[in-house]
Amino acid sequence: MSELRESALPAGSSVVVIGAGVTGLSAGWWLARDGHSVTVIDKGIVGWEASGRNGGGCSHYQSPLFAEEQRLWPLMDQLLGYPTEYQRERIIIQRDPHLLDHYRAVGRMCTSMGYPVDDLDSAQAQEMVPLTDETCLGGIHLRFGGHANPQRTVQAFAWALQDLGGRIFQHCPTLSIEVAGGKAVAVHSPRGRIECDALIVAAGPQTGMLLEPLGVTFPITSARAEMIVTEPAPLMPIGGVDGNGLYGRQTMRGNLAFGGGPHEWMAMEPAGPAARPASPLARNLARRVAEMFPKAAHLNVIRSWAGVIENTPDGRPIIDRLANPSNVTVATMSGVGFGLSPASGHAIRDLVIDGVCSFTELSKLGLARFATLEPDWRAQRGWAA
Repeated sequence: MSELRESALPAGSSVVVIGAGVTGLSAGWWLARDGHSVTVIDKGIVGWEASGRNGGGCSHYQSPLFAEEQRLWPLMDQLLGYPTEYQRERIIIQRDPHLLDHYRAVGRMCTSMGYPVDDLDSAQAQEMVPLTDETCLGGIHLRFGGHANPQRTVQAFAWALQDLGGRIFQHCPTLSIEVAGGKAVAVHSPRGRIECDALIVAAGPQTGMLLEPLGVTFPITSARAEMIVTEPAPLMPIGGVDGNGLYGRQTMRGNLAFGGGPHEWMAMEPAGPAARPASPLARNLARRVAEMFPKAAHLNVIRSWAGVIENTPDGRPIIDRLANPSNVTVATMSGVGFGLSPASGHAIRDLVIDGVCSFTELSKLGLARFATLEPDWRAQRGWAA
C-alpha cells in the first residue's frame, strides 16, 4: 500500500503489534482510539495473507465475538472514515436435501438467539438468487451478517490507524522478542530495536515460531486457501451467497469471488510458499461455482487468489493475554479473522489495557485449552505439510 507513510522506526511505542493483518490492524486502531501510541510491523505488506484474500463474510454465529461483530459492522465505515463496502444480510442455498435440513436447523438456532432467519423454498431461492435454477432445493435468508470487501477493509483499518497517529512498517520482519523481568520489553527487526510497554502478536502462521523462544507453545499449522474470481455477472439482490461447499460474495462490479472450506486447504510449512501458483483445486472450485450458479456457468475465471491461513487444532481462534511474559497478548483467528475483526480488535484492546474482555467471555478461546495437546497433533490430524 503506497499510501502508507514511511518513517524511521521509533525507539519505542506504548504498544507494538506484530502482524499487519486485519486482526493486528484492528487491535492497533482500537488502542490508538484510546490515545495509545501504536506501532505495527509486518514481514510483508498489510493484509497480504488471509486478511486480503478471503470471501469477506461477516456472519460468525458460532463465535463468542458474534454479537459484537454484528453490532459493529454496520458502523465501521463511519467509525473508520473509509469504505469497507459492507453489505448487510446473507443467503445460503443448497442442492443437497440433508444440508438444506442442516442449515434450516442453524437458522432456527439463530432466530432463537434474536437474529432472524427465513426459510426459502426453491422458488423463493431462485427469486432472491437469480443466477441459480431449479436444481436449488431452497435455502435460508439471514437478515443479519453480510459481507465486506477484504482489500478495502484492510485499507480502511490501516489508513484509520495512521490518521490516529499509529505507525505501520511494511517489509519489517520480527527477528526476536526481547524479554526482561517477566515482560516483553522490545522487538528486534532489521530496521532496529523498538521498545514497548505492551506487545500484541498477531502474526498469522509465524505466531508460533515467534513465541517458541519465549517458552510459549502456540499450536497452529499453516495452509494455503484458494479462491477464484469470475467475469462480472448481473448483480443479485443480495451479493453474499454461500452453498455447494463454497463461501464468497458477488463484488459490487458483479464478479463472483468464491473459495472452498477447510477441507480444501493445502498444508504447508509455517513460513509459507515462495510462490503461489494456482493448484488443481481451482478447477474444482470453478466446477462448484458453475453448479451453484448455472446461469453464470458460461463466465470465465479471470484470476485466482491464494492466501496463507493459520489453523488451530480445534479450528477455533486463540485470543489470550499470557501470564508470562505478562504484557503479551496473542491472537490467531483460525480462518475466521476477517469477519470478526472489528470485534476481535476490541477484545484485544480490552485484554491489553484492562486484562479482561468487556463484552464477552473469552475463556473458551484461551490458550490453556491446549495444555494437554499431543505433540504430534499435526500428524494425527493428517495436517503434516
